[in-house]
Amino acid sequence: MAQSVVALVGRPNVGKSTLFNKLIGQRLSIVEDTPGVTRDRIFARCEWSGHQFMLADTGGIEPYSDDIILSQMRHQAQLAIEQADVIVLVTDIKSGVTANDMDVATMLQKSGKPIILCVNKVDNVGDLPAEFYEFYNLGLGDPIAVSSVHGHGTGDLLDAICRLLPERQDDPEETEVVKVAVIGKPNVGKSSLINFIAGEERAIVSDIAGTTRDAIDTRINNKHGEFILIDTAGLRRQSRVDDPIEKYSVLRAEMAVERSDVCIVMIDATEGFTDQDSKVAGIAHGKGKACIIAVNKWDAVEKDGKTMDYMRKSLMQDLAFMSYAPIIFISAKTGQRIDRLFELIKYVSQQHAMRISTGMLNDVLATATARVQPPSDKGKRLRIFYITQPSTKPPTFVCFVNRAELFHFSYQRYIENQIRETFGLEGTPIRIIVRERGGDTK
Repeated sequence: MAQSVVALVGRPNVGKSTLFNKLIGQRLSIVEDTPGVTRDRIFARCEWSGHQFMLADTGGIEPYSDDIILSQMRHQAQLAIEQADVIVLVTDIKSGVTANDMDVATMLQKSGKPIILCVNKVDNVGDLPAEFYEFYNLGLGDPIAVSSVHGHGTGDLLDAICRLLPERQDDPEETEVVKVAVIGKPNVGKSSLINFIAGEERAIVSDIAGTTRDAIDTRINNKHGEFILIDTAGLRRQSRVDDPIEKYSVLRAEMAVERSDVCIVMIDATEGFTDQDSKVAGIAHGKGKACIIAVNKWDAVEKDGKTMDYMRKSLMQDLAFMSYAPIIFISAKTGQRIDRLFELIKYVSQQHAMRISTGMLNDVLATATARVQPPSDKGKRLRIFYITQPSTKPPTFVCFVNRAELFHFSYQRYIENQIRETFGLEGTPIRIIVRERGGDTK
């Protein structure tokens, strides 16, 4: 059975994200003293006193704003409320009870869910200030005083949450979950892809570049298996990242790549390949992740029978450093080839985790060195004694040789290609580590 969900809601800039980070014990949600920084729902696992639950951070609720982003943030918060088992209304003692607080409290009471009233920014230890007691006017019972910056009162808040959590049966042993990061430059359709797959407006979709600022997890179960899709902020050139909030977003996107198994590198078919696409792909390649190149908005391209082949060949040249990555042409808007995309995710994930026995590897090595003799220099010839695979994700191979400097890049690439030709390893980079073995310098 799924874990309980606890949602932090409230108007903008009351400290929800700071409280979220304090409760989960890590800096996952972006914190900046600017209203509207958190836009989507951010989920993380939280543990307290033997209980586990998913904690959701939400964008601030502006009940009557006509601003397109603020209205979508309100919609995202409403979705979080619908999915939550317990709701924590976060307020700010420094600004007191506002009209927006009253409106949000009324909206929450209509949900019929258990509600905890949290009064944040009570930073001083000791007697509660007189302003604290006006929060009883919200009609949500006894408020809990908290300092999200210093951590005061967070234990009391977690205790209150745990008392309201519904009884849960023990989960059966989970099947292996594939973590998939959806990456790309801004406005290529990453959030639209997540939303189509999830079947709901899981992430805010807008034509305004930079709408998604946090990395967001969405769990998907389908006929291909279980997946966690991580939507990320669009990665821009570093010289164009002036906004301090956006700098956090770039870091968060890189962290999303770090914790993923597979990266879907999205490219806009209507714009074609750009230098930024190469840099985005390079992040995933550099971190050794299994990769798929997904050319999105294919439905919007005028094409004939040769268009796909032409673009595929062009991309293979542009992304020559990751020629192992399969290319698929999709439409997040219409769902074109999304089922095939999941087949590829499952396949490259398995390739990424493939382990090959030392015996089989050395059979390939013997055939390869017999076919193309190892290089030599000044009378000294490279000898590869044996090869073994110490780790996966990505498949990593250690070659023991007589002289490391003789094992040139071109011959390493030849050995890599022979391994791929024999075992496949499509969609995953390969690491080759060279080790000298003493005692033989011939």
